[in-house]
Amino acid sequence: MQNNNKKFLENIESKTKIYLVIILVILIVLCAVNIVFIIPSIILYALIIIYTIWVANKRKGEISNYIDQLTISMDSAAKNTLINSPFPLIILETDGNVIWRSSKFNNEFLNVGINSYIDEMTKEIKIEIENNNIPKIDKKIEIEGKIYHVIGNYVKIKQKDRKKANKYMTILYFVDVTSEEELLKKYNDSQTSVGIIMIDNYDEILQRTVAEERAQFLATLEKRLYDWAGETNGIIIKTERDTFVYIFDRKYIQKMKNDKFAILDTIKEIKTKEKLQLTLSIAISDEGETNYEKYESANDAMDIALGRGGDQAVIKQNGKYSFFGGKTQELEKRTKVKARVVAHALEELVKKAENVIIMGHLNGDIDSMGSSLGLYRFVKSMGKDAYIVNNTNGLSLDNFINEMKENDEYNNVLLDKNEAISKTTSQTLLIITDTHKKSYVEIPELLDKTENIVIIDHHRRATDYIDNALLTFHEVYASSASELVTEIVEYATKDVTLEQIEAEGLYAGIMMDTKNFTFKTGVRTFEAAAYLRKYGIDIIRVKKWFQSDLESYTVIADIVKNVEIINESIGISEYKDKDKNANLICAKAADELLTISEITASFVIGNLGDKICISGRSIGDINVQLILEKLRWRWSYYSCWSSTRKYDYGRS
Repeated sequence: MQNNNKKFLENIESKTKIYLVIILVILIVLCAVNIVFIIPSIILYALIIIYTIWVANKRKGEISNYIDQLTISMDSAAKNTLINSPFPLIILETDGNVIWRSSKFNNEFLNVGINSYIDEMTKEIKIEIENNNIPKIDKKIEIEGKIYHVIGNYVKIKQKDRKKANKYMTILYFVDVTSEEELLKKYNDSQTSVGIIMIDNYDEILQRTVAEERAQFLATLEKRLYDWAGETNGIIIKTERDTFVYIFDRKYIQKMKNDKFAILDTIKEIKTKEKLQLTLSIAISDEGETNYEKYESANDAMDIALGRGGDQAVIKQNGKYSFFGGKTQELEKRTKVKARVVAHALEELVKKAENVIIMGHLNGDIDSMGSSLGLYRFVKSMGKDAYIVNNTNGLSLDNFINEMKENDEYNNVLLDKNEAISKTTSQTLLIITDTHKKSYVEIPELLDKTENIVIIDHHRRATDYIDNALLTFHEVYASSASELVTEIVEYATKDVTLEQIEAEGLYAGIMMDTKNFTFKTGVRTFEAAAYLRKYGIDIIRVKKWFQSDLESYTVIADIVKNVEIINESIGISEYKDKDKNANLICAKAADELLTISEITASFVIGNLGDKICISGRSIGDINVQLILEKLRWRWSYYSCWSSTRKYDYGRS
């Protein structure tokens, strides 16, 4: 009885229930007033209930019939939609089996090899399904010059035999979005890109040319720049005597890439009577919402171009850098003023610091350690505690460090990783020497322990440089980090007296990176060496630090023996043995290859065990850095240092 009442109540709408309750209350009130109404009230209420049930059942039947008809209509509409779809569509299974194609699909791709596109898509999706990842298809493909937005969802097909593998089916819609994509491309191409053009050796031109020739020279330069800008319908505005701002549409960036910035060579054709060669640095960016943001981004790119030696173009797009040019050897154009300013600024930072940690690059060499020792004495002269990070050693450092340890003063100066981290606080001054890359410092974790960072380096700037330094002394025109540190020591306001081994370390660093004063040696290099010689350097002892053991020398000789010469000037060889010091062996072998008269560039590949390294060297017009950077999409950066344009990369 209770179940019947329950079903009855469920079949009655909410409003009807309320009406029945109201009628019941009225009848009860009538019966209370006069008992004569009791029997008529019961009969009347029973009739009302019967009528209500009849009406509810009738309405339910009508709704059921309507739903059945609607379902049939919807199935028919769905079939008609598939058959007469305005979009090309295809029904297929994951194994590539085509179940059905619409007439629009057949007409659209009648003369097109669409099967290859379908096969490629089904292969990709089959792999995803095998990995238990059922994808939602939403991609754009180009077919015969048209762009289609392909949309679809995979659904599982019920299998009678449960033991069989799951099968999936999908309906793919091909929506022609060519017009929209062309409109979007047109919009993107019309966006403004901002460039900065700087004359690298402007001051030298002013100093070494007469006024009459200088005016003609600069006029020719500006005309060629304006003509080049005219090819892209851009405008060039001279903002300073040696700097121009270049504004143009983004669509011309690809044209510049294809031309490899021929303007760099065009400008170098302009020469003075003194045979001076003019070079440019160009930085272009389209990153940023506003033109000002793009200009700031181009400024950052210009820092990269100048930090790499100038005479090149840098394009910054989507957070990535592209480099062009960079064939001219760096020209020394440093002044003593900057060294003095840096020395004074460094003094102030040292005085404010709680302590000072000095850190070089991975697999440190004599330049890294020599410059660190010079900075150690500089800091100690200011009355502050100083430590040198020595977490990894290269083969060339063993002899030097052994002699250092004979002096008791340095017993607690060299720190390993754990010691360096424990001594670094937010008030520590971290001085990084002989590198500027986040991925190449001895202990990258120290970069996050303090914001007080100083960089002293001479390598061409890379894209992963440390960008939050308080003070940067980055001179690509210097021979070595030891040369830069020697100048800082020389121009300090407080008298800094080097110990003999410290002076010898700095001198050895200069010797190593200049190959005994034969490469990348300028006037300032000899001035720094002359300053260090005042400390009574023992040249014989310094030379002994560079000596290799017989086993290493034999390995290098074998690498040189097996060299392959390409294009009559490029030497390529391989160090096949697994060796944790393979990068250093490869570096020495690459240097040795440059002593062969026919070779102007060398590459040596080595096996570190868990990584592969390449060491590249050049003494000619070939910029090995640009070559190795082209491999960065497949090669992750391992190591890089410069002396006669030396760069090393490794692959994980």
